Amino acid sequence: MPELPEVEVTRRAFASQIAGAQILGVSVGKPLRWPLGVAPQALVGREVHGVRRRGKYLLMDLSEGLLLLHLGMSGSLRFVAAHEPALPPAGVHDHFEMRTSAGLLRLHDPRRFGAVVYVLGESDPLARKLLGRLGMEPLDEGFDFQAFHAGLQASRTPIKQLLLNGSVVVGVGNIYASEVLFLARISPVTPAREVGPRKARRLFDEIRRVLALAVQHGGTTLRDFSAPDGMAGHFQLQTRVYGREGLPCTHCGASIRLLKQAQRSTFYCARCQKD
Repeated sequence: MPELPEVEVTRRAFASQIAGAQILGVSVGKPLRWPLGVAPQALVGREVHGVRRRGKYLLMDLSEGLLLLHLGMSGSLRFVAAHEPALPPAGVHDHFEMRTSAGLLRLHDPRRFGAVVYVLGESDPLARKLLGRLGMEPLDEGFDFQAFHAGLQASRTPIKQLLLNGSVVVGVGNIYASEVLFLARISPVTPAREVGPRKARRLFDEIRRVLALAVQHGGTTLRDFSAPDGMAGHFQLQTRVYGREGLPCTHCGASIRLLKQAQRSTFYCARCQKD
């Protein structure tokens, strides 16, 4: 599933190119997770003011209204500038296409868990429902250690699961949660409230560092993800524990173990990450 680094890589790849463009046409394929919420033709003529990100959502500001884009489990966006060779005709897994004066934006999503939703603005009830409960942005200046630690202290949930639910901090998906917990030397099953200040501080720092590094490496590509220019990510080559079950720990040499938590795979070192 594309997580924060992959979504941020996606945003950076086309945001500056599409800003200021006029929408010339919109077509919708098979139904996605949620309906568009407006007739596609109604978007024609509006201008794209910019593209922001909130958690795993891309927010496309229009001259009237806002588009919320989510890549779901297997989605990816492609953007081809107007002066570049055209994309081939939309295929069976291409479910949203927006032609603009700057180029073509297309959502490819084999599993159709992604979405493109039109709302009037961030105060729209649907926008508040989707965005209102998201935690702090780890790559922003507003990511505050005291608030982060307080969020941990308020929860009995195992720390790995708390990171995944996004209520304290957004974007620490399954791969990145395994990685940051290993680097902070915290067991994934430790109740969040039992993580002391020293380890909480290390976890806070590693979240910022690892997610920034993942963005730098173009995100993680295991199956489906590619950036809007078609390039795959390479962070998977940097992982210390994720996907390394049975291999020696890079720190102590013990075998990396696999644990299932809420039907998600957790990779960890039992020697380095003690309760």
